[in-house]
Amino acid sequence: MTGPISRNRLLGSLKEAASWPGADRNTVVTLATALVAARADAEGSSYFQDLSEQNPADATAHALAGFFQVRAGHDVAAAMTKLDKAATIDVGLPQYFRGLALAGLLPGAGPSGARPAGADTGRAEQVIADLEFVLAVRDQFPVLLLRAAYQGLARAYQALGRDEEAAEALQRSGLGPAGADRPPVFTSFSVTARDGIRVSVPRTLSPAPDVHVALSYDFGDFAFIQTSAGLVAIDAGISPDRVRAAMADLGLTDQAPVSHLILTHAHLDHTGGSEAVRGPDTQVIASAGFPAEAERTRHWNPPFRYLTGTEIFEDPGASPAFDVQPDRLISERTSVVVGGTEFVLIPVRGGETPDALMVYLPASGLLFTGDVMMPYLGVPFTAEGSPEGLLDTLRYIRELAPRQLIQGHTTLTENFTIEALTGLEPALTELHEFALAKIGENMPLPNILDVGYLPALLRDHPAAVVPYLITRDDFIARLYHQRTGYWQPDGQGLDPRSQEERAAALDLLAGGKADAFVTAAATLASQGDLALALEILTPGLLRHPESSELAELRQEVLVRLMEQHQLSDPFRFLVYAELAAAEVSPVG
Repeated sequence: MTGPISRNRLLGSLKEAASWPGADRNTVVTLATALVAARADAEGSSYFQDLSEQNPADATAHALAGFFQVRAGHDVAAAMTKLDKAATIDVGLPQYFRGLALAGLLPGAGPSGARPAGADTGRAEQVIADLEFVLAVRDQFPVLLLRAAYQGLARAYQALGRDEEAAEALQRSGLGPAGADRPPVFTSFSVTARDGIRVSVPRTLSPAPDVHVALSYDFGDFAFIQTSAGLVAIDAGISPDRVRAAMADLGLTDQAPVSHLILTHAHLDHTGGSEAVRGPDTQVIASAGFPAEAERTRHWNPPFRYLTGTEIFEDPGASPAFDVQPDRLISERTSVVVGGTEFVLIPVRGGETPDALMVYLPASGLLFTGDVMMPYLGVPFTAEGSPEGLLDTLRYIRELAPRQLIQGHTTLTENFTIEALTGLEPALTELHEFALAKIGENMPLPNILDVGYLPALLRDHPAAVVPYLITRDDFIARLYHQRTGYWQPDGQGLDPRSQEERAAALDLLAGGKADAFVTAAATLASQGDLALALEILTPGLLRHPESSELAELRQEVLVRLMEQHQLSDPFRFLVYAELAAAEVSPVG
């Protein structure tokens, strides 16, 4: 093969959008991190060289041109000139990418007393200067960029023989002892078997006086509003212990139990920790659709333990509440006043579950949306979600015109902003029409996805590009599965066969030899067809479980698939992590 079989849709769309005049910096940086994850350094070097020539005053474009030129090994001296020039134009991302580029040039780490000869002390010191600066102003950088900064620092400290500092940087990277020798990892996600998935690092947000949001203390976020009549909680995470930890950090422990608990929907990651805030006089409020949705989810057993983690099943203090009973159900827009603070409760269909309840604070202009804008249209491995419900809710939010959106998960609050909504609503409306038309033409789902549909109107709404791309494929997939039968136009589903049966058939093609599976999967992985490689490795191991080559290659492919989805898809990230039995600790 001369190139990949499958199209990298995200990469193609990001390259197009990043070239538009006035492209959002988030789009450009997201493209850069996606290129690194795809091992497409030469492609990145060529792309950003062109972009920097078209935008001579753009420090980020110059920095990325130099960064990828170094990574591709193309005229390193000229690349360093670009990086240094970028650092004179602007402060922030140029230092970050210069530090990472130089870290990649440093010799590999060896054991103490056996350092590689000729280590470039000057480069290592520049890496430390650049990346320590980044960490000193870390609040100005997205969390997803910090992990790679610690990787670079660890490599620089190792090159200088500063082992204790290198070990601390590696620990803070969350990637384990081999983290310094991996390609830069760009993700805010962390996942462990015990704690489950987190989409970012735990921290607090106070978007208005007396409003406190606990971000990423659990998979789902939750909030507390102080009123003269007591504390009002919005959602409660999965685990009571994690809610208590957030309340302690916020100095709210002595205010529990709360007077009111408002639940945005019945999913466990928003209701499970309610024991930490409920008392005998706490009024629990939810949508009128909550009981039916709670009953549905009560009978659902998540197929992946990394979603919630094992702690909630092992530690009594962390055990979630599965039987929350609301005291008041809301079936229409309702105003509730607690201690002089007005809460407007708005039941909507939403994009994830039919029992969605938004909470609007008119005095501050804050809208707590729960998961109505969940870009995956519900949990991907269960039957829920509504593309039409999402579109209806986006229109409602636009007309309400809140000042700020507080979503049910940290990365959604960061990306799906009220500013992005202006372009996101019409873009998804156009995508909905496109997808329905293709479904009507009996086009198979993979072919619809491979169009990589990118509405031209996004040119005028740069802040909506990344939220749209995060949503696009899952929006189409959910719509497709809700509008088609279990027999597909291309024959899929007519006669389902088990993995074991397919493995036996493929083994015939492989001549009964594990080596044939290894060769095919290695070729696919080397050209970037990671999902196809896994589809070869899985049946290969079913037929040849003794093959260490297949097992090692499968592990490598799974880790790379984690990297491929490390930016925008926590569900794929956690699934591949669980299949690999891999863990990524929170970044320090």
